[in-house]
Amino acid sequence: MIYLDHAATSYPKPPQVLAAMNDFLERAGGNPGRSGHRLSIAAGRIVYDTRESLAELFGISDPLRILFMQNATYALNTVLQGLLHPGDRVVTGGMEHNAVMRPLRELEKRGVQVDVIPAESDGSIHASACADVLRAGARLAAINHASNVTGTIAPILEIAKLTHAAGAFLLVDAAQTAGVLPIHMTDMGIDLLAFTGHKGLQGPPGTGGLVLADSFDPSQLDPLVRGGTGSRSEFEIQPDDLPDRYESGTPNGVGIAGLGAGLNWLKEYGMDVLRAHEIELTTRLREGLGNIKGLHLYGVNDPNLSTAVISFTLDGKRVSEIGYRLDDEYEIFCRVGLHCAPAAHRSIGTFPEGTVRFAPGPLTTLTEIDATIRALERIAAS
Repeated sequence: MIYLDHAATSYPKPPQVLAAMNDFLERAGGNPGRSGHRLSIAAGRIVYDTRESLAELFGISDPLRILFMQNATYALNTVLQGLLHPGDRVVTGGMEHNAVMRPLRELEKRGVQVDVIPAESDGSIHASACADVLRAGARLAAINHASNVTGTIAPILEIAKLTHAAGAFLLVDAAQTAGVLPIHMTDMGIDLLAFTGHKGLQGPPGTGGLVLADSFDPSQLDPLVRGGTGSRSEFEIQPDDLPDRYESGTPNGVGIAGLGAGLNWLKEYGMDVLRAHEIELTTRLREGLGNIKGLHLYGVNDPNLSTAVISFTLDGKRVSEIGYRLDDEYEIFCRVGLHCAPAAHRSIGTFPEGTVRFAPGPLTTLTEIDATIRALERIAAS
């Protein structure tokens, strides 16, 4: 089996992740923050430790500004629906995932003005295009750090400067980059960051969240959900304290324990080591696929400007056929289609068919990359 679908979810998880989740259920299975007994306290300690690890990873001084949610989609909706009101203007990019575009299109029906920064055919967003769209001002700019279709990395620091000059907040979708690229929110000028735990952070599904910059005033952002928090129980209104303002209901303690273990694994392995390996794999893959007649690669050619995501099409073959044959004949697992990002495919010219997407990960080997190239050569020739 060759697993090339890490942009969807990382697999296999580090053994430490599985062990931490099992240990949580066996030894600390209480409800964190809801009781004073030892099991609840032990669970709460694990949750807080994971907050601290994430705060360190993202350059945040206050761990309570790490807000746990089910995934990046939930976090993005929290910001888009909690910050924008009728009459506001929001700017987004031409490579966005439907986790951004669908809530924006719904908000557009309610009177929010939505404008899209055009993307180039390689998936890149230029600062000059951002400046043009932001010139009229905005309440928010929502940009993905790297495309899940092409892997193209956005110039976040430049976009942040333009966004703040326009009087707007910057929301970054880091679903593809958390744990893959260095992210320091203060240095990069990011006000709000949505992340998921089950990709680059090596955690389990059902984990992720929203990060508020140290400078961001939470009173400006309404909660998406209200309910029990384990605190201020004498009041029937949502508390303003962080993180309780945005964390209603019993948290996914076992998942957060696994996420914490994934973060520890990431720190021990070294993000710089993983990034170098990713670039090596991507270089080999692009070079090999580029030599196949009739195969069209999308995205930037420089792997330093991209995550380990490669999309392609092949003349005379439907992407669904290619994906099926890779699985059935070669046990190579990838993703085909629109990848929940029709806006991105319109930008690069592959809508409505979509592409075949390869996304290698930390444990992918050069031998597996070479085997994948040989399989595509056979499919192209048949």
